[in-house]
Amino acid sequence: MASTDQDISLSASETLAHARRVDAQRKTRARWILLSPALILIGLFGLMPLSITLVYSFLKPGSFGGVEWVFSLDAYIQFIAQRDIFDDTLSVNWSYLSIFSRSIGLSLGATIGALILGFPTAYFIASKPADQRNFWLFLITLPFWTNLLIRTYAMLLIIRDQGVINTGLMSLGITEAPIEILYTDTAVFIGLIYSYLPFMVLPLYASLEKLDLRLIEAAYDLYASRFRVLTNVILPLAKPGIVAGCILVFIPGLGAYITPELLGGGKKLMIGNLIAIQFGSSRNWPFGSAAALILMAVVMVALLLYVRHSAKEGHSHG
Repeated sequence: MASTDQDISLSASETLAHARRVDAQRKTRARWILLSPALILIGLFGLMPLSITLVYSFLKPGSFGGVEWVFSLDAYIQFIAQRDIFDDTLSVNWSYLSIFSRSIGLSLGATIGALILGFPTAYFIASKPADQRNFWLFLITLPFWTNLLIRTYAMLLIIRDQGVINTGLMSLGITEAPIEILYTDTAVFIGLIYSYLPFMVLPLYASLEKLDLRLIEAAYDLYASRFRVLTNVILPLAKPGIVAGCILVFIPGLGAYITPELLGGGKKLMIGNLIAIQFGSSRNWPFGSAAALILMAVVMVALLLYVRHSAKEGHSHG
């Protein structure tokens, strides 16, 4: 009788375990079904073009565009070195490296400039009453209603020799001749900040909106100066927004095409313009693919370093 009860108990537990397995499989199958549209889109429009670019970067360029299906590392070698036409020796190719370094420098400078301008703006909006914040956010997002090309043309009209800035300075007698801004690195720098400033303001606002103002009052009650309150209270609490804003400005700024093309006049190339030229007039698809992958690798390394640093900080504080 006891063995019969034990058999019934085992049978019930096995049935329960089987039911749980079936339920887990059903939930897993439902998750994959729900995820499948997104995975298909990522595969078609993300992984497939990236795979084609990766394959093309290891091939030889065709005579009139396209590629020759011959394995070659010349595209990657060309980015950092150039071959002598007589003895086939390699020397450092500073042309492409200077374009790459200019891209990093301009996008990093634009990120810092956007942070300097965006932080007070976001703090101003977050300090307003709740019923007024939507209006100010509306003004920040208003430029997105216009195409980036139109906005860049508008900036071109402002900073050109006969633009608003130079006309105003000369009419006030501050300068006698127009200041040369257009078609310089300064113009590209200004254009990048103008284009991506909202990407800095919005994440900063999202962090500063949650800021407990009682902490600031407590810091002042403890006789902290404004600088100490900013550096020891506000900035640490706003760090997630600062990091998110810097990433959102730096990455698109690094691969910008329209801004350096119009405001730089084709003379101040960035890596995005270099890639476009290789797929366009130069018809060197392998080198364009290699340059695009190198750019993506630099961005990924920077993000991985940040994630690793954040993880270490989390463990140290935890």
